[in-house]
Amino acid sequence: MPAVSTTLRVLAVSVAASLTVTGCQTLDDAGRALGRADLVNDLAARMDGALTGTWAADYRFAGGRTASIAQTQEPLRSAYTWPDGKITVTQEAVTRCENAGGRTACTVLPPELTAGKPSVVVYTEADKRGLVTPPAVMALLTEAALDPGAQVTQSDTTVAGHHATCVDVRRSAGDFTTCVTTEGLLGSFTGTLDGTPTEMALTRYTETVDPATFEVPPGAGVVDRRPATS
Repeated sequence: MPAVSTTLRVLAVSVAASLTVTGCQTLDDAGRALGRADLVNDLAARMDGALTGTWAADYRFAGGRTASIAQTQEPLRSAYTWPDGKITVTQEAVTRCENAGGRTACTVLPPELTAGKPSVVVYTEADKRGLVTPPAVMALLTEAALDPGAQVTQSDTTVAGHHATCVDVRRSAGDFTTCVTTEGLLGSFTGTLDGTPTEMALTRYTETVDPATFEVPPGAGVVDRRPATS
């Protein structure tokens, strides 16, 4: 998966910049391409806006596995929790937890600059572990918008009680379907990421976040690798 950029809109900027009418394109082709660019930029703008909010979201994967993403603005912090681990970013530390053999081990690292968007760091860490993230899905949408052979169909639906815009993509590089809610959350994704078939859907969204979400799991072993302060 590609690295996470500072804002999700960066992933879609190249779409509008690359879609120009050439001697090999018809006006209809250009119109469809620009329409795709508008759609991708709209979804990217929604997701980018969600990076500055306070919310918590639960997801369910095929097979019943679950995951959750949460963030707050005051204080700035974010967390991605899944069955095998947890990543938490606060102004004080980046904490990585792994579950294995019935035990949880956490490593506390120095904080990273978040530019007011702690989920950017969380998504980067989650991306390294092959987890589904909004930037990874936006990268697929951007590729589809630039693919003249792709068939892109837009529709509207409701996910976990929230309105969402959905995009169904059919292309030689791989088909996928994804939805983004009006609030800018990833509503669902069905497709292949890094060669792995993936299916996930939003099951709950709330703008009230439990502070315990950002704490180390109870009973976890903790190794603090932050420099000692005098």
